[in-house]
Amino acid sequence: MANKIAKYVKESKDELKKVVWPSRKDTIKFTLLVIGISFATAVFLGALDFGFNIVVKQVIK
Repeated sequence: MANKIAKYVKESKDELKKVVWPSRKDTIKFTLLVIGISFATAVFLGALDFGFNIVVKQVIK
């Protein structure tokens, strides 16, 4: 059992050495992109909700 765990840890470590990590600049760029898209989506859905709310109030009246 211990051999399997040791083998798994060694292989995981070897695989992590093959990973190409993004640069700090790329990480910041993509993070800001995700935040921007999330904000735009929230504004869009909020506007839809506001519009549907007005329509439903008019229909109920």
